[in-house]
Amino acid sequence: MQIAADRLHELAATILAAAGSSAGEAQKVAARLVDANLTGHDSHGVIRVPQYVGQVQDGTIVPNQQAEVVRETEAVTVLDGHFGYGQVVGEQAVQAAIDEARRHGIAMSALCSSAHLGRLGDWAEMAAAAGLASLHFVNAIGIPLRVVPHGGRDGRGTTNPIAMGIPVEGSGPVVLDFATSATAEGKVRVARNKGVAIPPDCLLDAEGRASTDPNDLYTDPPGTLLPFGGATGGHKGGALWLLVDLLAGGLTGGGCSRPPEGAARFSSSMLSIVIAPQAYGDAGAFGAEIRRYLEFVKSARPRTPGGEVLLPGEPERRARAERLASGIPIDPTTWEHIIASGAQVGLERADLEAMAG
Repeated sequence: MQIAADRLHELAATILAAAGSSAGEAQKVAARLVDANLTGHDSHGVIRVPQYVGQVQDGTIVPNQQAEVVRETEAVTVLDGHFGYGQVVGEQAVQAAIDEARRHGIAMSALCSSAHLGRLGDWAEMAAAAGLASLHFVNAIGIPLRVVPHGGRDGRGTTNPIAMGIPVEGSGPVVLDFATSATAEGKVRVARNKGVAIPPDCLLDAEGRASTDPNDLYTDPPGTLLPFGGATGGHKGGALWLLVDLLAGGLTGGGCSRPPEGAARFSSSMLSIVIAPQAYGDAGAFGAEIRRYLEFVKSARPRTPGGEVLLPGEPERRARAERLASGIPIDPTTWEHIIASGAQVGLERADLEAMAG
């Protein structure tokens, strides 16, 4: 089915509010989820609503929290998210770094004890909208270790995403956003819901054999994900995956990946570094050089007839325009999971279906 973005936003916000969020928080979280769908990243969109409802009900997510500053210097802010929604406390952490970077030229925020932080590209886009460059590193604890180190077959970490952004005057920013595993776990979840295979060189089954069946990640014992680059180039992705965990887990105080024990609680940590280009010289010259080089990169001849060189961030902007016009596709399994999460918080199926149109 195709659902208009505004209707999907209303649906998600209604469920999250019924689960315990204030109206403002429910609107904010729903907006970021739907925006992930609009950009084509369904793995971080409304497919997460059932997960969030379940985590609120088991106490993993605490609605209506604010990030608390626990340590601060001129250029470093350390924050505790108190297990609030990542779409809320993550925004507060990035805003703290933006504010300090404007004053000092560069700043870092270190956030721990956050719930799922959503689409990491949101935070690079947020900084770019303020005219600032940024880097963001995220890890998680309290969940199964689904990613193997290069050359290994035992899970030793999570998908450890990374994002970077550069503002571009007169156009959308250049934004890099990807899991340092060969594919994001959420994309495997989307494939499972759709009943389709995942690309090769991403997944190992429980016996350590290559697989394209998304169900193999969720067996007992579970399968695992390879690091970015797969079996061949995974030494590069595996190194990046490791460094993200060390930075996000170590510097924030949230801790690096470790096996969940007992009633281990899920939480994410995020290290954000924000840079004000104007602090390093002529901002106009910086902007001109960025535009010049991007134009040069785009001028490369396509490898295939009719092909195109795309910059990071361009596919997302195109997907947003297309999905705003035609609606957001929701597969039947994801839809039923969303409806079931609404029922968990006392909402009627007919009312939810009416919201979706």
